[in-house]
Amino acid sequence: MFERFDVPVATRAPTGSTNAYLVDGLLLDPAGRTAELDAASERVTDIAVTHTHPDHVGAVAHYAGETDATVWARAGRENRFADATGVTPDRTFREGTDVGPATVVETPGHAPDHVAFAVGREAAVGDLAMLESSVFVGTRDGDMRAYMTSLRRLLARHYDAIHPGHGPAIVEPETRLTELLAHRRDRERKVEAAVDAGARTVEEVLESAYDKDLTGVRDLAAETVRAHLEKLAVEGRVDYSPSDDAVAP
Repeated sequence: MFERFDVPVATRAPTGSTNAYLVDGLLLDPAGRTAELDAASERVTDIAVTHTHPDHVGAVAHYAGETDATVWARAGRENRFADATGVTPDRTFREGTDVGPATVVETPGHAPDHVAFAVGREAAVGDLAMLESSVFVGTRDGDMRAYMTSLRRLLARHYDAIHPGHGPAIVEPETRLTELLAHRRDRERKVEAAVDAGARTVEEVLESAYDKDLTGVRDLAAETVRAHLEKLAVEGRVDYSPSDDAVAP
C-alpha cells in the first residue's frame, strides 16, 4: 500500500536517510531527489509532509514544480511550511481531512505541525515512532506531553502496520508504541527521581537519569531532559524554570 523510497539525507537519525512514501498518488515527505522518485513522479497528484523538519521537505519544491500536484500544509502552519519548503501551499488540512487517499491524524510532539496519514488499517507516521530507536523530542520544537499523548492516540487506533520516517516498517505497531510509551515513562521517572535526590541543573539530572554512554548525543539527551522537566513542571511535579535552566528545591 505505502510504496517506500529511501532518500539519503544529512540527519542524525540512525538510518542516515528519510523514507518518502507514495500511496495512490499522494507523495509524502520527499526529503530529496532520487532516480526512483523522479521515475515515480508522473504518478503524483498530491504532495504533503508529516512535519516540516529539514530532513523531510528537501524536494517538495522540486516535485511541486515538476508535477501538477496539489501541495498541502497543516492549517495554521502555512507560513512555517512555506519557510521550510519554499512553496506556498495550495490547500490546508487538519484532523480528519482527506488528502488524496489518506486521512489526517494529528500527532504533535516531535514537532508542533506533526501529523500522520492513515490509509485503511495502515499509516505513515513520520517521526512519531521508529522501530530501532526512540524518537528525539526536545524543547526548541517539541513538547513531551503532546508527544506522549500522540503515542497513545495512535495506539488506540489499532493499526495493522505503521510506516516511520526513518527505518523499516513497524508491523506490530501496538507492541512498538507500547514500548516507546514505557521508555518515556521510565525516563520521566528517572528525571523526577534525580530532582528528588537533589539534582538542580540539567547536567546533574543528565548524569543521574542516563546510565549509558552519551558520546555524540549528549546535546540531544540534555534537550530530552529539558523536555521531560518542562512536562513535569506543567504537571506540578517539579519546579523547573526554562529561563534559568534550573530546578528549584
